[in-house]
Parts: sequence; structure tokens; C-alpha cells
Amino acid sequence: MTTSPHALELLKIAVAAADSKGGEDLVALDVSNPLPLADIFFIVTGRSERNVVAIAGEIEDKLIEAGHKPLRREGRAAGRWVLVDFGDLVVHVFHEEERQYYALERLWKDCPVIPTGIPAKVAAEVDAEGDTEEVGE
Repeated sequence: MTTSPHALELLKIAVAAADSKGGEDLVALDVSNPLPLADIFFIVTGRSERNVVAIAGEIEDKLIEAGHKPLRREGRAAGRWVLVDFGDLVVHVFHEEERQYYALERLWKDCPVIPTGIPAKVAAEVDAEGDTEEVGE
């Protein structure tokens, strides 16, 4: 099986919405082969509970505006892991700690990654002189 054009359309909208609210580490996985009920898992990280809820809300709002109705949503009250199911696209918006703990990318490592068109954001740290140092890998 391959990802449907409909799922890719949903992903495009979701990526733009997540990026507009500061979503980080956007990853889309083609789960159409092992999972018959969905084509894409879209995984996003938020920096805080409020950010997680804002990202998930924006994705849901933009997809609804485009005529796509969510089948179910979970986790909005806690703001640590919000899941919004649009059928072909399942959106997972994680707080940083939950993303590391649950490691969905590792669980679905055999699934191909779908390019999102958004470059990975590198965390930056400003030192005492105001210079920016890259932090991370």
C-alpha cells in the first residue's frame, strides 16, 4: 500500500498549521503498509502544555476549515500528548518529555518518512555575550 493523495493533502495542511504555532521536530511517517486504518502518522513537539494544545487546536481548526472532520481527539485537557484522528491522518502532538518517552518514531522505525517540507529546527542557546550557540546533535 502507499499513502493516498487525500492523506498527503491533509498532511500539507497539518504541517503548515503546526509550523505556524511553533511546532518543532515535525515528522510524518507512512504507516499505510502495516496499519490498514491510517496512512500517515504526523508527529509534532510542543515546548509547553499550552503550546501542545495550541498546535493541536490550530491543526484541527485548519483541517476543519478545509472540510475535513476529525473522527476523535484525546489528551487535550492534559496538554502532554494530544491525538487527533482524521482517518487517513493521525496527528500526535507531544510535549518534549512525552515525545522522548513514547518514541513513536522508534516504534514505527520500519515505516518510510514522508518529507514535510519544513527543515528541522536546531535548538539554539544564547550565551552571556549574546552569541548564539547551536545545541544538539
